[in-house]
Amino acid sequence: MKNRSKKLLLLFVGWLFVGVAALGVVLPVLPTTPFLLISLWAFSQSSEKFHDWLYTHRLFGPPLQEWTDHGVIPLRAKIIALSTMLLSATMVSFFADVPWYGLIGMLSLMSVGAIFILTRPSRPKTS
Repeated sequence: MKNRSKKLLLLFVGWLFVGVAALGVVLPVLPTTPFLLISLWAFSQSSEKFHDWLYTHRLFGPPLQEWTDHGVIPLRAKIIALSTMLLSATMVSFFADVPWYGLIGMLSLMSVGAIFILTRPSRPKTS
């Protein structure tokens, strides 16, 4: 892929996920920070200006800075993510016609995600 095409694609991805993250601010079941992290990465590859704008944004910047500086996932985000996983797993288990190996695969992947979330700090360590 040519450098200009790659930059345009990454700019598109960055803005797309900023938009999805903005929806996450008002929709409680949609996480914000993971989409902002994707945007931040895409902008880091395509536009220093937009990367810096997002990283220092008054609303979006703090969770990005907490993750970058301290590896923090706020407690509210953990609760929403884990609750959504549990609700999804319950609905699929009881209401979808999924083969047992599909269900086990889904639950295994969700468990890996849940373990990752639970092993991250909820706030920065104080020195």
